Order: sequence, then structure tokens, then C-alpha cells
Amino acid sequence: MLSFIIGLLAGAFGGLVGLGGGVIMIPLMVRFFQLIQKQAHGTSLMALVFTGSTGAATYYLKGSVDPAAAVLLAATAIITARFGAQYANSLPEWQLKRAFGVFVILVSLLLLSKPYYAQFSHPASGWVKIAALLGSGVVSGFFAGMMGVGGGAIMIPALVLVVGHNQHMAQGTSLLAMVPAGAMGAFTHWGLGNVVTRIVPGLIGGIIVGTYLGGTLAHMLSEANLRYIFAAMLIWLGSRDIRSSIKLRRG
Repeated sequence: MLSFIIGLLAGAFGGLVGLGGGVIMIPLMVRFFQLIQKQAHGTSLMALVFTGSTGAATYYLKGSVDPAAAVLLAATAIITARFGAQYANSLPEWQLKRAFGVFVILVSLLLLSKPYYAQFSHPASGWVKIAALLGSGVVSGFFAGMMGVGGGAIMIPALVLVVGHNQHMAQGTSLLAMVPAGAMGAFTHWGLGNVVTRIVPGLIGGIIVGTYLGGTLAHMLSEANLRYIFAAMLIWLGSRDIRSSIKLRRG
């Protein structure tokens, strides 16, 4: 039941703002299941494959997915996700925890800047657009594998700024692109022994329900107030992980 609730919260968050939900799921798994950081990252990626699938299907039914852009993003992300997972496995616990804390705070800042970065959009076309999407996939795939997240924090700004998508289209496309990238990262972490399979079924059940609800609400509600709440929560979680990494380092 606890894993279901964690999955529900992560799925609702991911479906609402177009992220995988790992930034919510990972600290909760570390806190309540006492997983080490790399186990939480690997288990998160395994579950996030279902976040992307359910969320993308929900957005697709609303006409808010660009399959061609998703394929280009995933084409390179699926390669670098493997290297990101291997790099995460090589880091000491305190370094990975610190890196995740910093990453979560950066994600919160991107969430807060959502209403503003679209005005700087200069949509590219042709080979420039293709190259930009492939490049975004390289970066987002590596961070997905390393941080145990879907990579939407990087994909969504790229889709808005480079492709000219509106927010809903960017979120739906990001969710679709994270499916193969997340699967590769999860497979790599599983091979390294970083996936705790006993809690995955509960996470998946919660994620499927939560992502559908979040994706549906995203087309019904203004996300402004929720974005501020989520950003504040992420800053708190990230700061806590950074403090915790300092304690681990001092040991």
C-alpha cells in the first residue's frame, strides 16, 4: 500500500507537469523503504517506464503528442541513458545524493520559469531542428539514467524553445520520449543490481492511476499555483538531500 501511494503521488505529479515523477518518488523511497540512493534511482526508472506510457497515452488522446519529435529525442536518449546509469553506479553514496539534491533544485527553478521561457522561443526547422532534438536527447538521456528520472526537465524546455510546441504538447511528447530512454536506464540499473523488484508492482499500480489523473487535470486546470507548491517542495527535498550528503561525507 505504501509503494502504491508513493507511485500515485509521483504519477500525479508527472502527469500534471510532464515530468517522470522520479523527483518525488526517489526521496520517498529512500525515506520510507531505506533504499540506498542508487537503488532508489534504478527502481524509479523501472517504474517510470509506466509513467511515460500512461501519461503519453493520456496526452495523445487529447491531441497533445508529437510522435516525430519524441522519436528524435528518444533516438539518442536511449544510448546515453545507459552511460548515465553506469556513472551513477560508480559514484559514492554521498556524491550521488548531493548530485540528486542539486538536480532537484534545478528542476524546481525550471518549473518556476515555465511561463517565461516560451516568449524566447524561436522555432527551428529542417536539419537545425533535428540536430537540436538529437542533442537534447543526448543530455536528457544521460541525466535520466544517472538521476533515475524521465528527463522531461530538459526535454520540455527544448521542445518549447526549439520546436515551438505549446506547454501541453511539449509535456505529452516528453512523456512519450522517456519510455525507451527510461527502459534502457532501468535495464542497465537492473543488471547492476540497483532495482528493488519487491516494491515495483505497487509503484506501477499507483503510477498508472496517478498519471492518468494528473494528465487529465493538466488539460482542465491552470497549473500556476500547483507549480509554485511543487517547486517549493522540490527545493526543500533537494536541500535536505544536500545536507544529508554532507553528513554522509563527514561520516
